[in-house]
Amino acid sequence: MQNKVTIITGASSGIGKALAAEAHKRGAKLVLSARRKEKLDEYTSSWNTADFIVVQADVTHEEECRLLIGAAVEKFGRIDILINNAGISMRALFEDVDIDVIRKLMDTNFWGTVYCSKFALPHLLKTKGSLVGVSSVAGYKGLPGRTGYSASKFAMQGFLEVVRIENLKKGLHVLIACPGFTSSNIRNVALSKDGSSQGETPLDENKLMPAETVAVHICNAIEKRKNSLVLTTMGKITVLLNKFFPKFMDGMVYNHMAKEPDSPFK
Repeated sequence: MQNKVTIITGASSGIGKALAAEAHKRGAKLVLSARRKEKLDEYTSSWNTADFIVVQADVTHEEECRLLIGAAVEKFGRIDILINNAGISMRALFEDVDIDVIRKLMDTNFWGTVYCSKFALPHLLKTKGSLVGVSSVAGYKGLPGRTGYSASKFAMQGFLEVVRIENLKKGLHVLIACPGFTSSNIRNVALSKDGSSQGETPLDENKLMPAETVAVHICNAIEKRKNSLVLTTMGKITVLLNKFFPKFMDGMVYNHMAKEPDSPFK
């Protein structure tokens, strides 16, 4: 990633922040984006300003995504890597959740990826660069209580797979990266059934893969131009077993999620 112009959305915290730090360590030229610009300014204050820019952008707005890509090209003249990382989660039964909550999940996780990828694609094709989507094991196996989240990640993965195939002869690299449960703040700010913040995560953060470890794996996969990446032992087992024993895995996933503190179902 040395000197590669790399755009990272959702870079203010969690996996996005960890990706920014890891890519910076590897010598990338960075374009960091988030809704909260002040959070980006906090951890980049000691960096060489020639190596990066921060751009405030909400990926749910098509025009802001266009301006983000334009800012990258204006600053560095090209784009080598786009990492679509911006995302939100939810925790509520489908029968209870407001439709607006699912719409917000799709707008951020799916449409945000579509918008940024659409505007960046001509530049990535010129550099034979990398288009990356930070998805989830929830994009392989539907997780109960996360209808909007799983739907958005399934949609993201299908979209990126098609973009890969369409550009198979053009040198474009497309990576679908699927962390398992990760120690980040995405669950703390996950939406509840009425769209309010969930607050505290129901999971034991000490048992989850650190965001910094996830970032190392994703950066390695970018450098090796891998097509897919599934992380954590549980994540890999879930994806593998679901290929051959989907009905069995339905029950296993149900039982696992039902054990969460304050689970919406038992």
